[in-house]
Amino acid sequence: MRSSVSVLIGGSAGKGIASIETLLTKGFKRSGFYTFSTKEFMSRVRGGSNTTLIRISDKPVNAPDYKVDIFVPLDANAFAHAQERINNETFVIAKKGDFECDCVVYDYDLESLAKEIGNPIVSNTIAAALVFGLLGCDGEVLKEIVAELYRDELLEINLKALEIGAKLARENGNCRYCIAPHPSIKEKNDFFLSGTEGVGFGAIAAGCNFISSYPMSPSTGVLTFLAKQSQKFGICVEQAEDEIAAFQMGLGVWYSGGRAITTTSGGGFSLMGEGISLSGITETPMVVYLAQRPGPATGLPTRTEQGDLELALYIGHGEFPRIVLAPGDVRECFELAREAFELADAYQVPVILMSDQYLADSYFHVERFAIDPKQSVHHIVKTEADYKRYLLTPEGISPRGVPGYGEGLVLVDSDEHTEEGLITESMSVRNEQNGKRLRKRILIEKEAILPEIEGTGEIVLIGWGSTKHIIKEAVERIADERLSCVHFSWVHPLSESQLAPLRKAKRLIVIENNATGQFAKLLRLHGITADAQILKSDGLSFFVDELSEKLVSLLKEIR
Repeated sequence: MRSSVSVLIGGSAGKGIASIETLLTKGFKRSGFYTFSTKEFMSRVRGGSNTTLIRISDKPVNAPDYKVDIFVPLDANAFAHAQERINNETFVIAKKGDFECDCVVYDYDLESLAKEIGNPIVSNTIAAALVFGLLGCDGEVLKEIVAELYRDELLEINLKALEIGAKLARENGNCRYCIAPHPSIKEKNDFFLSGTEGVGFGAIAAGCNFISSYPMSPSTGVLTFLAKQSQKFGICVEQAEDEIAAFQMGLGVWYSGGRAITTTSGGGFSLMGEGISLSGITETPMVVYLAQRPGPATGLPTRTEQGDLELALYIGHGEFPRIVLAPGDVRECFELAREAFELADAYQVPVILMSDQYLADSYFHVERFAIDPKQSVHHIVKTEADYKRYLLTPEGISPRGVPGYGEGLVLVDSDEHTEEGLITESMSVRNEQNGKRLRKRILIEKEAILPEIEGTGEIVLIGWGSTKHIIKEAVERIADERLSCVHFSWVHPLSESQLAPLRKAKRLIVIENNATGQFAKLLRLHGITADAQILKSDGLSFFVDELSEKLVSLLKEIR
């Protein structure tokens, strides 16, 4: 018996990989397994070679393995694309003549079997039923799901495809990779959500009522998610002509008292630099969802990387405070998306919520959690006739009024300005206003979320954002008492209370999904230097088995 099984589905775009993923993930979850899925795909509508990885376990599993136990290549190219992920114990379900390997082969031409019942496209349904059966799962569960997804002729042919797949599984009767389901999972009404959905629900919970974006993978999912929910939750949706317009529309909504978000990736975020700076000097709140992908320029537009941290830290000319958050899982996607709006409103600053393609497109089994019923606090005042938008205050936060609410005139200007909001070139006023804006950082740092700490070892592994569960599971596998993990979801500004655990460590190892160690460089600015770094920037996330090997090798050098 194993504790987890990894199933990899591969094929070109249009082969129905998403359909298999839907069937299997829903089926495994209903059968009582903890389930996780992630995908990697090429930048094309048809063709290429894409994969979806599904892991199931009898305990929570939230990260991918590189090596796989069962592989279903839906075409010959898929096998070549994923060949390095296969070993001599991998079960491969495919027509044998299409490839050569030392693996265990179930020699079936799924497409021909599908043609026999009338439609080659349901070869993916046959594959799903075969995998389900080989893992010892009850095929009736898949029939329920198919009945929910299809009607009429499509329902009939997919049910026939399920029967074929189930029959093939019974004929083989091999359950080498069977694992026992967790008995309590069936009774639980847990969530199975992607990072994209987590962010979307968090924005709704925060009272977001406007989204303006120019579509750009992998951020577009949040735009389409909120568009689907727009009528139910009263969200105005605008697909802007470009990222500059998208940001400025959102800024205008905040100026008038609404709550807006814009979504983008690195190239689009670059265009928002002037808007970020405008948010800074006008002290107008703004929330940006930045879903990272590899650059420079178009780079690898459908792959993943943590390569935009420094862009988020320094984008926008001039000096002004901003907040950068980086959730590590679906629950944090929800909670930090919600918190981003509260922080932007309270401190009148831009808040950047950083994700990446891996986190955005992966699905996680999340135990149902209670949502804090707290009401959003709108820090808006009713203005008096003598209202000053940029009133000097000890804490640096001026009372924020909006047009039409009260007697005062709400003057907002992109030039340096007086307390009233009038343009000025007075050096003394400049020092007062600039100092006022920068003083906010003192209060913002007090809001900083402490990093999550696992273990008590003196060798500390440091991560941020989407590497959270990959690092955590790698440490569990290694089982070296010298190791502990410190994971950051609040990335900027860093407070001393966040950094204190790092200053006590004997050795520090920073793990990042980029080529230059951007978070390690940020730590150095705070006087903390990593003893080693593990970096990856090939367009894929880290894998648990891959990271485990790198860590074991590194630990051999540490006495």
